[in-house]
Amino acid sequence: MQGKRVVVAMSGGVDSSVALAILKEKGYDCIGVSMRLWDYSKKEDSSGATGGSCCSLDDLYDARSVADKLDVPFYTVNVEEVFSKEVVDYFVKSYMSGETPNPCIKCNQALKFEVLLKKAIALEADYLATGHYAMIESAETGYRLLKGADKDKDQSYFLFTMTGEQLSRVLFPVGDLTKNDVRAYARRAGLRTSDKKESQEICFVEEPSYSDFLSSRVSSKKGEIADTKGNVIGTHKGLFNYTIGQRRGLNLLGGGAPLYVSGMDTENNRLIVGSIDELYSEGLMAKDINWISPKAKDRVSRGGLNGVTSKLRYRHPGVDSIVTPMDDGRVKVIFKTLEKAVTPGQAVVFYSGVEVLGGGWIEEAIKK
Repeated sequence: MQGKRVVVAMSGGVDSSVALAILKEKGYDCIGVSMRLWDYSKKEDSSGATGGSCCSLDDLYDARSVADKLDVPFYTVNVEEVFSKEVVDYFVKSYMSGETPNPCIKCNQALKFEVLLKKAIALEADYLATGHYAMIESAETGYRLLKGADKDKDQSYFLFTMTGEQLSRVLFPVGDLTKNDVRAYARRAGLRTSDKKESQEICFVEEPSYSDFLSSRVSSKKGEIADTKGNVIGTHKGLFNYTIGQRRGLNLLGGGAPLYVSGMDTENNRLIVGSIDELYSEGLMAKDINWISPKAKDRVSRGGLNGVTSKLRYRHPGVDSIVTPMDDGRVKVIFKTLEKAVTPGQAVVFYSGVEVLGGGWIEEAIKK
């Protein structure tokens, strides 16, 4: 694509490295850009190593090395302040309100496809490219977001907040490849990231667990554990230490059938537990809905959308659903089969086959 300029978001991993190599090979005028999201310098050990988290200093070095090998100009953009506000603060506040957040979606929304896309446009680029496993297809009604070709690596779930305008300015060069294809391409090109391990999911959490990370920022308040009938049967260590569906580590009084975390009463600082049957829901309420597909948006506005596949978590296989609009902008999602551990704070993403229709944030489960 001679003359077309593209800014490639480089995380320091093999996917974005190959995305850059593919675009360079196709003739694009490429610029490599990495975002400095988090200050790891205070976390370095005595050897100076920063660990394997995404976007660490080691990752920035790898990204620059790949750009240098491919003879592409490379820049680092410091977005720590925006990342801290839009992603880290959101992460902490969600847990403190009894939700289970998804920071990767927020990072894509606020950083990659807002901040970085704007910087790409400022550099007079035609496109922003990333290493996501997803595909974009032009259509009569605009642009369609599709699943990646590699079913095991498909990342379309994390991209439901994208708009048609963003899709028109974004490229996913590895979306039609498998992970094995990507690594093989990187080896042929002699890229240092060819065999680099996958980064951890929550890039800014370097503590042993997310609960340790939260404990270093907010106070952990103990409270009661109660069953769904209101009987107090234990004491919790702070609501953010638990997730919907959890069974281990509850330290409940007495014996009986196994109990699982089924809800959180943040107003009374109570952890609610129930039987395995009480984990199942017939639907959910979702807020902050974004429709990528104009047709799906129109059908919902005219009464509802049938035959939708709803993914409730990244690795969730999806469930056949009916989506109905509410007067306040939310939607009600009713499943064709009962679903286990519907978790407030997670995203529900709507599909029709391989196409992402849109999605929203789970506000509450509708119990059977």
